[in-house]
Amino acid sequence: MANLPNPLASLATSGLRLPPGSLVDTTTDGTWHEPLLWYADGPATHGTWRELRAAGRPVGLLPVLIDGGRREEWPADWDLAPEHTSYAGDHDAGEVLAEYWQANAPEEIAAGDGGGADDWPGLAPVPAAEGRDAPDDLAAAIAEECVGPDGWYAGSRAALVPARRSADIPAAIGWTGPVNYEDDTARLSAVLRSWEDRFGIRVVVLGFDTLTVSVSRPPTTLDEARAVAAEHYAFCPDNIDQNPPYDLDAYARKSVLGQEIWTFWWD
Repeated sequence: MANLPNPLASLATSGLRLPPGSLVDTTTDGTWHEPLLWYADGPATHGTWRELRAAGRPVGLLPVLIDGGRREEWPADWDLAPEHTSYAGDHDAGEVLAEYWQANAPEEIAAGDGGGADDWPGLAPVPAAEGRDAPDDLAAAIAEECVGPDGWYAGSRAALVPARRSADIPAAIGWTGPVNYEDDTARLSAVLRSWEDRFGIRVVVLGFDTLTVSVSRPPTTLDEARAVAAEHYAFCPDNIDQNPPYDLDAYARKSVLGQEIWTFWWD
């Protein structure tokens, strides 16, 4: 990654008012010695996301919710590997997705276009319809739905990550959730950057092997949704291959069309 001043190193003297928390610098091979993220010791509450974003953005820190899952796996126990992560800006999203597609797309997915698995349809266009909310406002609103005892990710904790943009958060911490699929998370962050630009996504929740993003400009037509669904398949085949009805068109209708939240899980 490009070397930038790490604001986490001086967090104690930054003047930020934070709840009790921990700095994480534990990595898979133990060679990394700078903190990768700060995360709270207790569950996030309503308003936490907005407060952290307002406080952290001026000093180069972005918020994300951390989900420990049923096994209560928090970042200190994750296999973080920043030393194996390149820089997202060095990768082209279209080329990355085309490579994934050619390696993983079964023939039946592309058959409707008269082609085989190697026929990558290309990047989806920017949706014609404007989004209803600004990207950061929607991310904050979705974060509100995630936290609290009845939230979608009840018990999730607030975290701050040194990153230029939300799409870079997974790469910035050397997240290895998709390691069985891709061991250089910067390539996935390159795709997330493209989705930021086209669909207004923000990374809202990271788990051990899960990713949830807000989408301020989702596809509003079935053709747009189908094009995006192809990108989702290239990005994370498990979303379709391990979830019934195992069909890309059905996935486009159910999980992409008009949806302001996209979730991904890697086996």
